[in-house]
Amino acid sequence: MPAIPTWIIAIVVIVVLQTISATLGRLVPVAAPAFTAEFGWDKSWVGYLTAATVVGALFVLTAGMGLMHRLGGVRALQWSLLIGAASLLLYLVPSITLALIASACVGLSLGTANPAGSEVLQRFTPPAHRNLVFSIKQAGVPLGGVLGGLLIPPLIEAMGWRLAAVVVAAACAAVILLTWPFQARIDPPPEERMQRRLVSFRLTDILVPLRSLSHGERLWRASWVGCLLAIAQAGWVTFMVTYLVAIVGQSLSTAGLMFAVMQTSSMFGRVCLGWIADHIASGPKTLMIAALGSAISTILLGLSTPAWPMWAFVLLSAGAGIMVSGWNGVQIAEVARRSPPTLIGETAAGSVILIFMSNMLTPIAFAAFVAVTGRYDLAFLVSGAFSLLCLPLLWGLDRKLERSGR
Repeated sequence: MPAIPTWIIAIVVIVVLQTISATLGRLVPVAAPAFTAEFGWDKSWVGYLTAATVVGALFVLTAGMGLMHRLGGVRALQWSLLIGAASLLLYLVPSITLALIASACVGLSLGTANPAGSEVLQRFTPPAHRNLVFSIKQAGVPLGGVLGGLLIPPLIEAMGWRLAAVVVAAACAAVILLTWPFQARIDPPPEERMQRRLVSFRLTDILVPLRSLSHGERLWRASWVGCLLAIAQAGWVTFMVTYLVAIVGQSLSTAGLMFAVMQTSSMFGRVCLGWIADHIASGPKTLMIAALGSAISTILLGLSTPAWPMWAFVLLSAGAGIMVSGWNGVQIAEVARRSPPTLIGETAAGSVILIFMSNMLTPIAFAAFVAVTGRYDLAFLVSGAFSLLCLPLLWGLDRKLERSGR
């Protein structure tokens, strides 16, 4: 029986690790209505906890890039996932401070996933299929959301949210054990990895990922597109379940099902948009379609009311999965395509830093806006409008790249 090609093993391992990392990251937004009610916290606190998750991710993307290279992409993902899973124990204590620390620890695996996965797949992926393969990788994120939306609410209702957190932590440990033996075959040899610095807090090193965006054709523009598209995505992922429960009046299980519908369509949408981008040979044109769809979907969510029929929420959730969350693989592949070969990990990290800044600031701004006005609808309308700002950044991006001779 012929051996399985290394590139197939690499894709499977990265997708599996990214999927369980995304499931871990979705625990707080999905379980928020349960534990905030028990602890007597305001429901808008889910925004601040989500922001703390992004702080942990940003730590990896700035100070921890050297450590990621030193460990190797696969091993870095495994260790960060283990730390995040162990930190779930802190949520069991009714303390805002410990919950914020736990959220930051969960963010370590989210911050590691994109640069580590990009570095691994860039070494194994044929250029003609880069958009598709990167989109398959990114499909692990909504797949994790599907698992979170479908499984976590029933677990909470059957066992309570504490035991549900324990189940998620156990699933993370199982995935780490299953993927551990494949690291040596995928990551670079130790003599290459040991040359990198571990963790650096020097400003010059922390800024390396952002400064690397100046070393490729129009990398900054491609990266700002991801930053803007992430605003609407962060609003949906963080507040969709809370909005449907608190404002629309749906049950937690029904809202979780809508979340799962969105994540399922996002999983297929990412692969579909990746195929389209390869088929028409244009990532920017594909991203323009996604930006328009993201704006329309998010504005419609803000206009929704309890009078809407269930099928309308299903269709809206499905459409949002494709447009609001389906762009990631194409955008990351566009950054990788424009990057110098020796800076793939750094430019991926720089682009993701901008995306994660949106992921951090959007929940805070959203929560503060809702706390002051009580208007979820207006918050979603504003979030959707930011997607439209991508259009001037994407216009003509292909022509400029062609003129450079690349």
